[in-house]
Amino acid sequence: MGSGGWSRRRFVGALAGTAATAALPACGDAPSETEPPASEPGTSAPRATTSAPRATGKPSGPRPLYLGTYTSVEGGGTGIGLATYDAESGRITGGGTLTGVADPSYLALRPDGRTLYAVNEQDDGAVTAVRLSDRKILGSRSTGGGGPCHLSVHPGGRWLLSANYTSGSVAVHPIAASGALGERADLVTHSSPPPGPGQDGPHAHQFITSPDGGHVLAVDLGTDTVYTYRLDEKTGRLTEVAQAHTRPGAGPRHLTFHPGGRHAYLANEVDNTVAVCGYDPDTGRLGVGEAQSTGTGSGTSYPAQILVTSNGAYAYLANRGHNSITRYAVEADGARLRLLDTVPVAGDFPRQIAFSPDGSLLFAANQKSSTVSVFQVNTRSGELRLAGEPFASPVAVCALPL
Repeated sequence: MGSGGWSRRRFVGALAGTAATAALPACGDAPSETEPPASEPGTSAPRATTSAPRATGKPSGPRPLYLGTYTSVEGGGTGIGLATYDAESGRITGGGTLTGVADPSYLALRPDGRTLYAVNEQDDGAVTAVRLSDRKILGSRSTGGGGPCHLSVHPGGRWLLSANYTSGSVAVHPIAASGALGERADLVTHSSPPPGPGQDGPHAHQFITSPDGGHVLAVDLGTDTVYTYRLDEKTGRLTEVAQAHTRPGAGPRHLTFHPGGRHAYLANEVDNTVAVCGYDPDTGRLGVGEAQSTGTGSGTSYPAQILVTSNGAYAYLANRGHNSITRYAVEADGARLRLLDTVPVAGDFPRQIAFSPDGSLLFAANQKSSTVSVFQVNTRSGELRLAGEPFASPVAVCALPL
């Protein structure tokens, strides 16, 4: 993957079958800025929350919004986009750019709300820390691989988890009390099983923490596998404890958990499906259920990201090729998804979707149209209603509303 042009993962919609990310918390699942500070070394970490936003009182006034992009492509951005949004109307107002961060295609927030982290999706991959109080860049650290495309912060706030797409590896970095990153604590390459049909190797696409906080899970598109690890919270070392396999050629991309913690939903990019998974918190084992329709017709629409509401009642799937968001009813305490409809995204190639912290708004970052669409979420019916005209943002691939 050349750092100066479009990688296969970046323009994956152009070539079927050669596909190329919620996180807890990450771009799309932002916690409140009033959460307690992260624990320090030697103390017990708080339990993880689910990937859905928490039901909180609606904030007033403008709220921060951070936007990820590619800086090394034609028409791309020049760093992390800065904006605000109105919590009632969803209207976005631009606020400039934080320059000096290369290819920040995915963003995540530390649980204390004080530090922002970005991947640097380049051949020589890295992760960068930004202090939000004064927007000072605290430095970057190598991920030990190429094309890092996803990152998340462990709920204790002491470890950053990242996924190297090109190299098919996952990395762990320590986080200092200041929010700055230390040298990499571990790096694991997905060497088994062998790549799936049409794949040239492993392609790690996501690295998150389970709701119970006991395990970390890595989704690998290239090997059609979700790997479960135990993270040693003292050393940052990973120990593999389980593997869950999709059907060959599914190309799993993104996993999100139901608030109940016993089920998760897997978006499969290559074969255009989703699957309900059972999860055992004791062992970390994930069981992948039967493939289900995305409601987008034949062919592939490159499903990108799936979210679940905080009450566990509805799920939403971004379909890049179909330019839509699929709405599902979640039934049987999380064990079943029932397809309801698809909603036009009012943009081209929705790469990532995100809830506002109170769950009343849904943001869609549309890569090819360079826009961010905002939807009002009906908490009773789960229906989505477009909230005004999309906001222009160069090569928008990630939206992180706080």
